[in-house]
Amino acid sequence: MGFDEFGVISFVPFSKVSEFPTYLKDGILKGMKCPKCDVFFFPPRSDCPECLCEDMEWFETKGEGTLITYTTIHAAPTGFEEKTPYTIGLMELDEGGRVLAWLEGMEESEIQIGMKLKTVPKKLDDDRITYQLEKNE
Repeated sequence: MGFDEFGVISFVPFSKVSEFPTYLKDGILKGMKCPKCDVFFFPPRSDCPECLCEDMEWFETKGEGTLITYTTIHAAPTGFEEKTPYTIGLMELDEGGRVLAWLEGMEESEIQIGMKLKTVPKKLDDDRITYQLEKNE
């Protein structure tokens, strides 16, 4: 499995983080951690944007955190036009780093800044894989 099976539309055929979709399919949430400046990224990044280190290390995360902000999309980019309206949220992970993903399993009236969320792998209809944010109860 590679990035061709990740998300709704994949523009990346190969990457240094190509194992990411495989981990998701196995129900494992992994990001990257920079061994030089100790910064954590989810989803993973090939290189550290802080210190430009190229030797990032895999790091398993619980995927839990706090909602920082959210928005409902009505005018969607290519590939998502038929899914509108949908809501995405930005969550600060407890271990550090941030996750931008769809907010699922709740009405917009239930969504509140500061609420506890978790990142959950999600299998799409065409057997592709992605992740979403859900209430952490």
